Amino acid sequence: MSENIEKYVTRKVYKGTNSKIAQKFVDVGLEKLRACINCGTCTASCPSGRRTAFRTRSVLRRALTGDESVLSDIDIWLCSTCYYCYERCPRDIPVTDMIIKLRNIAVEEGYILDNHFTLANDIFYATGHGVPANGENNKKWRDLRESYGLPSLPPTVHSYPEALKECQTLMKEVGFKALLDHAKKLKDERKASEQKDEEGKEGK
Repeated sequence: MSENIEKYVTRKVYKGTNSKIAQKFVDVGLEKLRACINCGTCTASCPSGRRTAFRTRSVLRRALTGDESVLSDIDIWLCSTCYYCYERCPRDIPVTDMIIKLRNIAVEEGYILDNHFTLANDIFYATGHGVPANGENNKKWRDLRESYGLPSLPPTVHSYPEALKECQTLMKEVGFKALLDHAKKLKDERKASEQKDEEGKEGK
């Protein structure tokens, strides 16, 4: 990164109302977005944006101002991580990496989507695999594998169930379980608070 861009990158001023979240944005390096010239190349390059309401530039601008609502926005999960925006950015801003970091903060703050939470639970608690293939409902896939001369189950924890405990231990050691539990707690608290607010409105 050139010295001319570096002076903008190191300027850390956020307008967000939540200083804790704004500081998290700084800590993960989102101030690199200050080099953005708002040209819109990222949005124009985005294949996901052609089929959804996802606008890369809008998400990044909100993150740059420390806007906490960007974490609860479905848009940050619509990125397909194809890296087109990164490769085409005239300022060499790692746009895709920034979105991944936003997702990580979103999970830490309990804004994990239900489907992602289910998937993470499957990996950690149930099967040790993101796409379970050993259930009764997956018989057709096992039959298909066998029709191609493959073993009915892939060489993962499906074939070696004793490795599941090892996977769970490893994920526990790296803090994955603690992260999931914390995310669930925050998500449940937020849901209960929203429900209470709704009941209050109906009471009026």
